Amino acid sequence: MNKKKKLLILLLSAQCAFSACGKDANKISPIQELPVIYLETERSGAEPPKDTAEGDSFPKDSSGQKEDVVPADGSAAENDEKAEIQITISAAGDVTMGNYLGQGYESSFRYTYAQGVGDSYFFENVAEIFEADDMTLVNLEGPLTLSEEPKEGQVYCISGDPGYVNILAAGSVEVVGMGNNHRLDYLEQGSADTVAALEEAGILYAYDDKYCMFEAKSIRIGVVSVNEVSQGYAVEQYIKDGIASLREQGADLVLASCHWGIEKDYYPEDYQRSLGQKCIDWGADLVIGHHPHVLQGVEEYQGKFIVYSLGNFCFGANRNPSDKDCMIFQQTFTFVDGEKKEDQDVRVIPCLVSSVADRNDYKPTPARDEEAQRILDKINEYSQDFHVEFDSQGRLKKGN
Repeated sequence: MNKKKKLLILLLSAQCAFSACGKDANKISPIQELPVIYLETERSGAEPPKDTAEGDSFPKDSSGQKEDVVPADGSAAENDEKAEIQITISAAGDVTMGNYLGQGYESSFRYTYAQGVGDSYFFENVAEIFEADDMTLVNLEGPLTLSEEPKEGQVYCISGDPGYVNILAAGSVEVVGMGNNHRLDYLEQGSADTVAALEEAGILYAYDDKYCMFEAKSIRIGVVSVNEVSQGYAVEQYIKDGIASLREQGADLVLASCHWGIEKDYYPEDYQRSLGQKCIDWGADLVIGHHPHVLQGVEEYQGKFIVYSLGNFCFGANRNPSDKDCMIFQQTFTFVDGEKKEDQDVRVIPCLVSSVADRNDYKPTPARDEEAQRILDKINEYSQDFHVEFDSQGRLKKGN
């Protein structure tokens, strides 16, 4: 069943205090708050809500949680337990729905879509995972636009049709990070077209000083997304101010989505580690990384996690990547009476960007058996310096 959620859009804006060419270009003025917009959306094709789940005698509210049941005499149950809410968040890496300028058409993403495979084709092998969680976040790399004016000097200018946004909706993706070095491949027009498509589909987005907040089971999840690859140290102010603003708006959880690192490197550079730790010091609960296009390790810092690179995911910018390994990172957060517990319930789901080995069919697929273990072994190798290890089921091993 597709998910039905409350979406809370929090749009904040900031203006640079100095011109981009000045020595103080990295300074950013205080954030000015814009109106908060509440939306109630339902994924197309979702089943109508039912009063009770099969085999469950308790009525449920619209968020899927059991409602409190009060005895007929109005008295509370003798062994009344504290209210507990669990929120599972899934994060996946680079999603490019389209082609780059000059890429061959045969076997490309556009070619595949044009064969009539349908919107659900691309995420169908991971849809069950994304439908079962409470929020799915991916890095949307490349605008959805019909603009024909690419950015001058950009080596790979990526774009996809605005209608491709329905692929995300069909795949149960609720939030995308747009803070990356391809957001402006087709200039501000391409970015604006992408925003319009996402808003029409009811999918939240974040980049730079545009933050968003998603609500599930009464828990508010804020997202800040930045492009360190192009903006360097300037992103620190976006992150710091974004986290503070989201907390002020009542965020119970805050995720930092960071586009960073060196392409094809399997280990994070020094600034990735420094920035990831700063994110947590500033109040993020989880840091999600991408851009290297390959897997990197997972670090635990102050009881929270930094995922340095998730690898590619549904990646139209390469018809046959040599390294097809990737992962879905999941963390389940538990709240008791509104207070978050520090229980570190995390797992990695080893995946491949394609369901076939000899090319990219743009269909990310969970790995099985020996392939799954091989990818888990890689993640453990890259994480060993951080004293993080996952078992054969992808669950965090405690006490490392």
